[in-house]
Amino acid sequence: MSVERARGYLSRFGMDDKIITFKESSATVELAAKAAGTEPARIAKTLSFTGKENPILIVTAGDTKIDNAKFKHFFGIKAHMIPFGEVETLTGHAPGGVCPFGVKEGVKVYLDISMKRFETMFPAAGEENNAIELTPDELEKYTDNEGWIDVCKGWQPEA
Repeated sequence: MSVERARGYLSRFGMDDKIITFKESSATVELAAKAAGTEPARIAKTLSFTGKENPILIVTAGDTKIDNAKFKHFFGIKAHMIPFGEVETLTGHAPGGVCPFGVKEGVKVYLDISMKRFETMFPAAGEENNAIELTPDELEKYTDNEGWIDVCKGWQPEA
């Protein structure tokens, strides 16, 4: 079970008991927002892309979209989502539960700055009805990430 992979990873930080299990699916931004009782923008969606050598996960706010020009400038390649049927094999988590916790070795995790405008957000935690509420600092601390990047559009940073 993918949630057990995430739980095992988060247990290293004493955060495994913070995983929330919803009675309903939280597999999409809209469903997750409804389940968590929050606005869709505060759902931290994890998008999976093919990389030059390894898969790339980008965790971003729920109200954003990948800006293809920014993506290509940062990564040096066009943005190509991992095909649905290959996501779990390549990342360790199935679609609907893809998260930055306990990913397979070699997967690169990046955090988009679009999430920094929120006090807390809700990334998935391994399965389509799990999440965890974290601050941006906690998300950075509790993920093996490559750092904060700016590759999204559809939101405006605070002035």
